Amino acid sequence: MSSEDRASKGERTRLRIRTAALTSFRENGYDATTIRKLADELGLSVGATNYHFPSKNHLIQELYLDVQHAHRAAAEPLLEGETRLVERLRVVYATGLDQLEPYHAHAGEFLSAAVSPRSPINPLSAESASALSIVQDLFARAVDGASTTGLPDDIRPLLPRALVLAHLLLALFWVYDTSEGRRRTRRLLDGGLKLLGTMLPLTRLPVLRGAVRDMLALVGDVRA
Repeated sequence: MSSEDRASKGERTRLRIRTAALTSFRENGYDATTIRKLADELGLSVGATNYHFPSKNHLIQELYLDVQHAHRAAAEPLLEGETRLVERLRVVYATGLDQLEPYHAHAGEFLSAAVSPRSPINPLSAESASALSIVQDLFARAVDGASTTGLPDDIRPLLPRALVLAHLLLALFWVYDTSEGRRRTRRLLDGGLKLLGTMLPLTRLPVLRGAVRDMLALVGDVRA
């Protein structure tokens, strides 16, 4: 077998493991998905599975990336048809919630595993940076692509980081939301966007501009 064939076989095996893990996370949750169970399901040894993914946490990062790639694919066409800033932000937030919904039944398990600041699957961890950067890029595109924002030049580049943090807080609320269709989360989103639409024009006022800039910079420190 040539080195190219071996590489191709390895890539196929990696894809099989990844696909099985993502399905199991969605259908069975975090706790019930283990490397051993995945290996047994696929007819692989634990060692072979660990060769491609050394731990379950590495598979969680694949899940994060999968969800955010789907988030971007869902948001981009809708952003193309909208020019109003608040509505563009609504697109990013709402499509993000849509991609999370299949995991709601087991969301508490994922939260329990990720809540520690030392956890590599914490959304703010270095390991999770690639997935989170997709979200931040979506918010940056939502802001930059708006027809008119009226945002001062020193405020605009700081806004996407704050919007990402709000996205994470909204997702945390969503985890605990037991209302049908997560209506409470959607109402919170609507109310927050309405308030944001009222507040953003005020950033042009000199008396508020500095305070808003400092607040957004502080949020950037939280994300750093």
